[in-house]
Amino acid sequence: MTRRNTPANAPTPSGSSSRSGKTRTLGTTSRGWVAFVGSGPGDPGLLTVRAVELLREAEVVVTEVPGHEELLRTVLGPERLAGEDAPTLIDGGFGEDGQPLTHAARAKVVVREAKKGKRLVRLMAGDPFLYASGPEEAQACVKAGLGLEIVPGISSVNAVPAYAGIPLTSKDNRAVAVVSCREKVDWSHHIDTPTLVLLSAVGSIGETAKALIDAGRSPETPVAVTRVGTTTDQQTLVTSLAHVAADVRAAKIAPPAVVVVGDVVGMRDALSWFETKPLFGWRVLVPRTKEQAGSLSSGLRGFGAVPEEVPTISVEPPRNPLQMDKAVRGLVEGRYEWIAFTSVNAVKAVREKFEEYGLDARAFSGLKIAAVGDKTAAAIAAWGLRADLVPDGEQSAAGLLEVWPEFDEVLDPINRVFLPRADIATETLVAGLIDLGWECDDVTAYRTVRATPPPAPVRDAIKSGKFDAVVFTSSSTVRNLVGIAGKPHPSTVIAVIGPATAKTAEEHGLRVDVMASQPDVDVLVDALAEFGAARRLAMIEAGEPVTKPSERKPAARRRVSSK
Repeated sequence: MTRRNTPANAPTPSGSSSRSGKTRTLGTTSRGWVAFVGSGPGDPGLLTVRAVELLREAEVVVTEVPGHEELLRTVLGPERLAGEDAPTLIDGGFGEDGQPLTHAARAKVVVREAKKGKRLVRLMAGDPFLYASGPEEAQACVKAGLGLEIVPGISSVNAVPAYAGIPLTSKDNRAVAVVSCREKVDWSHHIDTPTLVLLSAVGSIGETAKALIDAGRSPETPVAVTRVGTTTDQQTLVTSLAHVAADVRAAKIAPPAVVVVGDVVGMRDALSWFETKPLFGWRVLVPRTKEQAGSLSSGLRGFGAVPEEVPTISVEPPRNPLQMDKAVRGLVEGRYEWIAFTSVNAVKAVREKFEEYGLDARAFSGLKIAAVGDKTAAAIAAWGLRADLVPDGEQSAAGLLEVWPEFDEVLDPINRVFLPRADIATETLVAGLIDLGWECDDVTAYRTVRATPPPAPVRDAIKSGKFDAVVFTSSSTVRNLVGIAGKPHPSTVIAVIGPATAKTAEEHGLRVDVMASQPDVDVLVDALAEFGAARRLAMIEAGEPVTKPSERKPAARRRVSSK
């Protein structure tokens, strides 16, 4: 593998270039090499570009906290983590006896593994050189003659307050002190510091607050306590020095948490941006194929939700491939004027058939290409092709027909269209093309079959209302989810992509709360976010605590559509 920005003290394998600006490949060497990588405070999106690059190239990863495995799943993907080329994961937090490792014990683990000559990443919470064991472990590596690279991570010191909407400095408060409460502190040294960031303070918050007050801090000084910051479980308590101990006990706040003391806490009222996202903390069921769930899940995360993808459909080749084989041969021989792709899966099926025959995109020369929507057009573009026809308005079979030209005997030398589709596709497009004077080869390019049932805990969560919402992107996802897992609980918000899907949901006894104004996953996500924002605002205006649908009893709800 190639590795850029190789540190000066890293080993240079025989035959590789060491000139400045040249890429050097770090292979296995007798000396060994370690990258100490900061994972940040919890949100995988806060990893640096270099951190991601090193994790993707790592052969061994020494982790530190339980959340690191999930972080690697996000960065590498579940398939890579379960594949033959998956990095070996070694727990650097606990030993084989289940006891926490000391700094010295962790250093021995890192040195031992690095000496084996594999590309090793020591993944550390926060920043390796800030309130961490990075310096001790790095010194042990240097003593052992190992090469080093240090990749800083975003520290919880500034990231957690930022995610809570609390700036550590302002134009009126320019000084800030970071204090670890694990050791004895002389608080008189911090009386004149406008802002204090306290680490490891929750367990002794009562004694700490009293000591600050005794040292001269006002009992009314604002205090914010943020637990598991930068994650969708984040919770922030705003109180004062006089009441922080009792309020922390009442809220049952436990570590990890960051405490901010000072007037800057008051800016949270205007700047809280993370916990006020419309779907913050919502557990949203995404019943789609894994290939299709990417953009939908990404959009949900952007609004603060926690998407959980449960495949309800499995895409498989057609039972009889002869029809597809014949159509592909006809395409190569110039039998068609147009090819119409109505889904990303159709593009994938044709591309796989091309690869099977040793063909490439050049076989499309002279052929006009139509795509049902932007997502399908993007899949075509990834193949090196460009769609000649994409609907400007509704991205559906009906929308495609609205812009499809009539057959003209003078302008169109061939009157035939190749239409590779799913086995359950409707006849809308075929009938419309025939009305426009075209002949269609409607070919089954792939089959959609019901997936295997999800694990028992997921089925129980669906039926007992532990999901806050479920998003249905087709009628088949409704039928298949109910078939393999049962009906969602009445308290679960039901969001659908269009009228046909809504009708199917209602036929299965589900009440539809949200419907997209256009059959597009991005519009569907926006519509669900609008629903969540309106729901949150109504609770605030009623003086009620903001809760998630899974935390409330079913109540009357009205359907909303995106504007």
